[in-house]
Amino acid sequence: MTDVLIATGILLILLPIAFNVAFAALAARFEYPDILRRPTSEVLEKFRAGGTGLVLLWWAFAMTAVLLAPAAVLLSASLEGAAPALVATATVIGVLAAATQFLGLVRWPFLVPFLARADAEPDASPARREAVDIVFQAFHRYLGVAVGEHLGYLFTGVWTILSGVAIVASGTISDWIGVAGIVIGALLALCAFEFVGAFEDRGWRFAGTITPFVYIAWSLWLVATGAGLLIAAFA
Repeated sequence: MTDVLIATGILLILLPIAFNVAFAALAARFEYPDILRRPTSEVLEKFRAGGTGLVLLWWAFAMTAVLLAPAAVLLSASLEGAAPALVATATVIGVLAAATQFLGLVRWPFLVPFLARADAEPDASPARREAVDIVFQAFHRYLGVAVGEHLGYLFTGVWTILSGVAIVASGTISDWIGVAGIVIGALLALCAFEFVGAFEDRGWRFAGTITPFVYIAWSLWLVATGAGLLIAAFA
């Protein structure tokens, strides 16, 4: 059990570090996520200018989402005192969170390079460039907003809530970490509704404003949970 606690603790600390480093690199190199508010042609031009390095950076960012799956499995295995049904449900939701966030991001290293090349062809007709614009925006709305952000945020929030409840029930680490997870998870789930219903076109300003701060809080919660597990392992 000690080995599981150590492995889980290390992964939970490394995961938010990797995520935030990749995000910061994309913000500096690609002006992400503000770049998404610009016309498709400008986004693709900026993407082409980034070259192979930018494509690999997007691939690395997508891989950080994949890391959430083993983190969810290991965290459930570390909370022996919680009800089996609770940790099993948390595991399933955590894996779904990883899958949906990965699907939302993976378009960038595989689909977008093709669209960027098609948009840059010197003999491309206006109709072809319009088709590129439609495909880019359609995948952005479907994979980026619906799958990656809506389902990704929702599943991540629910996983965080369930994990918080399991932490309190297990007694493996401090209860305050579990309570913080419940609160942060609820806020993250709320952020998932930024583009739902009446907000589909322009987004819900409140959710858009708090999302970056909630993700910072979520990252700190992961680190605190990981540190708590390491302390428990060596106690």
